[in-house]
Amino acid sequence: MKREPLLNAAILLGLLLVPLWALWADAPFTITLATKVAILALAGVGLNIALGLGGLVSLGHATFFGIGGYAMGILASHAQSFVPLTEVPFLIEGTKSMPVIWLVAVVFSALAALAIGALSLRTSGVYFIMITLAFGQMFYYFAISWPAYGGEDGLSIYVRNGFPGLNTLDPIQFFAICYAILALVLFLAARLAASPFGLALGAARQNDERVQTVGMDSFRLRLVAFTISGAVTGLAGALFADLNRFVSPTMFSWQMSGEFIIFIILGGIGRLYGPVVGAALFIILEHFLGGLSDYWHIYLGAILLAVVLFARGGLIGALAGREVAHD
Repeated sequence: MKREPLLNAAILLGLLLVPLWALWADAPFTITLATKVAILALAGVGLNIALGLGGLVSLGHATFFGIGGYAMGILASHAQSFVPLTEVPFLIEGTKSMPVIWLVAVVFSALAALAIGALSLRTSGVYFIMITLAFGQMFYYFAISWPAYGGEDGLSIYVRNGFPGLNTLDPIQFFAICYAILALVLFLAARLAASPFGLALGAARQNDERVQTVGMDSFRLRLVAFTISGAVTGLAGALFADLNRFVSPTMFSWQMSGEFIIFIILGGIGRLYGPVVGAALFIILEHFLGGLSDYWHIYLGAILLAVVLFARGGLIGALAGREVAHD
């Protein structure tokens, strides 16, 4: 029996048991940390569709994360201030409904990914990396110079947005929403990887010329994957902004894009649950070592170096053995 599916199930179960234990122990901050892991893992899963399946190393995925965050911030701020949203003609007023905000975040992130991908994917290698980075910085500086929504200071939301039938201010209920979305996206990502599209995308990553020889358009394959990837990351951005009830230009920063890549490398590039493990390890180190030293990133760097040198399949690859990713 293959070990990776069992390991994946244990990871998903572990992420669920931690906040349940915290609920029993009356430790709401631990529930918040688990929620943060779920949201950042979701962003990593989004990037992993482009990076793991398509081989697209993007240093600009924070662009979509930030778009999702600002979609939440703008809609919620207009709803809480009762000021109509005149900047976008077809949105008359803001909203505090999570499903509506998610839809807007996904649509706008997907459209941005489609436009950015259509330009960036005409290059490859380091040129692709730098173009995606440039787009991320463009959005970052635009957000800083946008005083209507806080500019460099960011935008605060007083009350978390609502979901039908749930109290989203209750940490365990908001975690349940984020956990359910993560589980659903992981399932869809697994189906995508096993689909004819996913197999063709993987073939294009391994041998682009051979894929084109059999009549498939590798550019279109990568563009669709990049668009889906951006949409998922944008959804994570909306959830992250709702978790903090705050959105700022730092969500567009290249450091945020770098963190997403770190999640994937730690867990294993192309491993379905790699971003979950990577995000969990990152948050654990940040929480426990961040209180001891401002230079806790040194320890993270040492772990990352060890993974790159001695566990090329990431932590999941090291534990599961030499199995093919997404099996």
